[in-house]
Parts: sequence; C-alpha cells; structure tokens
Amino acid sequence: MKLNFRKIGSGKPLVILHGLFGSLDNWFSIARELEKHYTLYLVDQRNHGDSPHSDQWNYQVMVEDLKELLDDEGLEKIYLMGHSMGGKTAMFFASAFPERVEKLIVADIAPRYYPIHHQTILEGLNSIDLKETKSRKEADDQLAEYIQELGIRQFLLKSLGRNSEGFVWKINLPVITKNIEEVGKALPEEAKYAGPTLFLGGSNSNYIKQSDLTDLEKHFPNYELEFVANAGHWLHAERPEAVIEEVRKFLK
Repeated sequence: MKLNFRKIGSGKPLVILHGLFGSLDNWFSIARELEKHYTLYLVDQRNHGDSPHSDQWNYQVMVEDLKELLDDEGLEKIYLMGHSMGGKTAMFFASAFPERVEKLIVADIAPRYYPIHHQTILEGLNSIDLKETKSRKEADDQLAEYIQELGIRQFLLKSLGRNSEGFVWKINLPVITKNIEEVGKALPEEAKYAGPTLFLGGSNSNYIKQSDLTDLEKHFPNYELEFVANAGHWLHAERPEAVIEEVRKFLK
C-alpha cells in the first residue's frame, strides 16, 4: 500500500507515526520545530488520514506498509517515532527490521496487551448520520452525547472530511470498529530491538505503568523511560515543547 505522507526539513530521516483516529497533521507543529535538523516523514497509516482504506488492518500489514514507504524513498536507516497505535507499529517494525532503525521513540504505549477501551468513542462516531449532517456543529452536537470533553471531540472530528456528496470519514470507521481488538495486541514474546529506545510517557496517563518495566527490558534492553510532567495520553498536544526537548535530547 502506498501511504500518504508529508516530507519536510533536512538532515537525518525521522519518521513519525500517529495514533488511533489520528493523522499526520497531529504532529505537524512538532515537526516544524525539528525540521532544521531532520528530514521528517509524517505518515498517515492505512485507514487513517489520506492513506488508502483496506479491509486488512493489523500491525503486520502496517509494518509492511512502512517498509514499502522506506524502500520507495530509498531510506536505509531511520529514526522512528510513534504515538500510541503508531508506537506499537514502530515497536513491531523495529523488532522485525532492526537494521533499518537507528533509534526508536515510543510515545505513551508499552509492548503489552491492552484491553479494548474505545467503545464509547466508536459508539459516538458511529452514531453520527453523515447523510443527514449539514454542518460540523451538528456532528459535534451528536458526538457530545457520548463524549463530554471538547478537546477529544475536536481531535476526532479532524477526521471528518467533505466531498461533493457531503461529509465523509477519512478514517475507515467500519473496519476500525470491526477490528478494534487489533490495536491492543501485544508484541510477540520473541520480539526484540537492541538499539537505543526512548519510551516517553505522560505523567497523568496510565498507559505506561511500573508493571511494564519488565516488558520494556525484555523487548528493548537498551531503553530509557522519561515522563512528561502534567501531560496525559496526548502528550504531544498537551506539552509539545517538553516533547520536542526530549526528542532533541535523545536523538542528538
């Protein structure tokens, strides 16, 4: 699959993968702060953003998508960074193709299995009748019946696009809904990446716990763990300056 991506800056290549329900736009402001020192590849993963939709959606095919992009762009070795679902893709990729990853950054996700916890979001998104929706305000009002937090609704509605017939989802909502358990899959027991790895957690998030340290050590023996103060799961949106500082420090 030929993924949609945006390339900016100059220097060593740094590939960034967004999380579930996201798109490459989520990382653009951070990329602008890094573009003087790195060539940034901001990628829409399959079934997200402007990348193609497919009935196949799991980490194996997302790893294959990323390898195809690197091969097409002639990138032999990269810095790789991913958030949440994108962090899982990055971990799967680095353990499958360690020779292609110079350094790895994983934002607020661990290698373990995560139970399904997006039901309310999926119910809210699926409740919106796009054929009857006449404005983004109407879509937001419908979503508000399921999700109170304005910031989360604004993030989700970034995936609401328009064509000649009206509103459409950029995400492949039916396939994501059907296969949502794929997002929580754990790394295989034997998966290992021995290169330098930074796990970057939000101090207010529970995605990386003390109990995960054994797994971090097993799969990523050369790892560091840092927490961004006063940040939750969307640490790059809540504390972008702190995330930029940690990325620069680790990649230097």
